[in-house]
Amino acid sequence: MSITMHSASVPVFVRMLKNLSAILDKAEQHAESRKFDVAVLLGSRLAPDMLPFTRQVLIACDSAKFAVSRLSGVDAPSFPDTEKTIAELKERIAKTIEYVQSIPPEKVNGTEDKPVSVPIRGTEPLQYIGESYLKHHALPNFYFHVTTAYDLLRHNGVQLGKADFLGRA
Repeated sequence: MSITMHSASVPVFVRMLKNLSAILDKAEQHAESRKFDVAVLLGSRLAPDMLPFTRQVLIACDSAKFAVSRLSGVDAPSFPDTEKTIAELKERIAKTIEYVQSIPPEKVNGTEDKPVSVPIRGTEPLQYIGESYLKHHALPNFYFHVTTAYDLLRHNGVQLGKADFLGRA
């Protein structure tokens, strides 16, 4: 079986989003066991000019939903970006998974040469064709934010390892 645009995107997003949800559980457990407010973790950043942990999760979700939307042509749901708790972040992840899984493979497959425009605040949109967009923008951007969320938790003492990031097959 050959690789398809769907197999290279939707299952990848779903698996990593599920892993992200699982590390949120570990973050909550860590805060409870150490007796501090989990909001400390949600606001954490590695540098003053960096977006905080919560935004990393929201952007990872948006990266997945907009990638599938841009490739499939199916409008992505709008989420208000008001999440402030672990439970709300997990709900956002679940809604994102539900959306990306709702898109039939045939809507994503065959989009290798589809023009894709990515809006960029304050400048002209980035222009891609489907395969290049998926391989060189959507997946790297998604992994950047998932990895940053993982790193922020790890940096703050949450007991995570590579198996938590990669999950189980």
